[in-house]
This record gives sequence, structure tokens and C-alpha cells, in this order.
Amino acid sequence: MASASSSKRMELNPRGIPRAPFVDNVEEYVGGKDADVESVIKKFQETSAKYRYMELNLQQRRKALLAKIPDIEQTLSVVNFLAARRRKAAGEAEPEEDEAKDSDDELDDLLDGDEDEDKKDEPLTTLFELNDTLFAQAQVNETGEVGLWLGANTMLMYPLAEASELLSGKLSSAKKSLADAVEDLEWIREQVTVMEVNFARVHNWDVKRRRDRREQESLLTGGKDDESDKE
Repeated sequence: MASASSSKRMELNPRGIPRAPFVDNVEEYVGGKDADVESVIKKFQETSAKYRYMELNLQQRRKALLAKIPDIEQTLSVVNFLAARRRKAAGEAEPEEDEAKDSDDELDDLLDGDEDEDKKDEPLTTLFELNDTLFAQAQVNETGEVGLWLGANTMLMYPLAEASELLSGKLSSAKKSLADAVEDLEWIREQVTVMEVNFARVHNWDVKRRRDRREQESLLTGGKDDESDKE
């Protein structure tokens, strides 16, 4: 039984979060009828606190990813739009349309400028967001490169193809991280529930044990009183 319980305790999910052991036989788990349950309850409380801490971190990570993914998607759609304009100006054939078409459609309400053939060599006229409610109109001289913020006040210039590849990789990675965070949150909630059940089972077992002891002591005391009365 001890080896089986140990293997359960060491079971991990794909990100290394351990499975909480379920206490099936309380008396055996705590170490017998006369064992002290305070240390067991304290251990349960510490384990539950660790799961709660991991849950809080994952919730913050999920929130950050939910805000980050739309930004990456919007940036990628702009890069794909600029790349499509450049191919069109060079007279190159358009690639097979799949997700790129949907991304370009999302820009219809954001980008200003006519895409007619006779204006394809003109600078791109668009709106730049200065803050949440203020935009400025500007012309973009297309050079085949785009600047991407990499964080820590760092911006690098990339060719459009490399920028699209980089953003696509970051988008895939962010979506996978979000899926992993959601899966880990579900896993942790399950373990927290198991620990709450364990705590309740041990507590109820201890309450019943104390009640049984009091009943036995009262029976013994009553028996001694009867014998003394007979004498």
C-alpha cells in the first residue's frame, strides 16, 4: 500500500505539477488509531497553499497571454498587408489565400487609402494610434522592412518576410502557452478539490475517534460506579 501511495503522490502532469494523493484509508494514512492528525492536517494546508499559489500565477499568465495574442495577431495582419501591397506593386503572383485573406479583411476599417492600380506606387496613407482615442493621419514610405518592438525599449528592423515568419512563430508559441495554462489551471483545481476532500475526511475521522473515546470512557466510569455501589 505504501508503494502505491508513493507512486500516486509522484504522478505529474506534462508541466511537472504533482497530483494530490487521495486518502482512501484515513486510519492507515495517519498511522493508526492513536496517531496525531495535527501534522497531517498541517501538511494538507501547506500543500493546498502551494496549489493556490500556482493557480494565482497561472491566472496572471493566462490574463497576460489573452492580452498579448490579439496584439500579435494585429501586428501580423499589418505585416501581411504590407507584404501583399509590395507583391502587388512588383507584379508578383499572390500566394494561395487562406488566413492571409481574413487578416487583410480585418484591416479594411483601419487602413486609409485606395488600392486602385493607378495608385499602387503612391505612399500608403493610414492612421497611427497616438492613444486610445486619438489618431493621426500619416503617409508611409514602404521600404520592404518593418520595425518590431521586442521589449525592453528595443526595436529591430526586419524584412517583411522575416517579420511575418517571426510573428507567426510567436503567435503559435503564445497560443500553445495559453492552452497549456488553461490545462494546468483545470489540473490544479482538481488537485485543490482532492486536498479539500482529504482534509474533510481526516477531520471527520478525528471527530468520530474522539467521540468514540469519550463514549468508552463514560462506559468505563459508569461500570466502576456500579461496582462501588454494590460494595
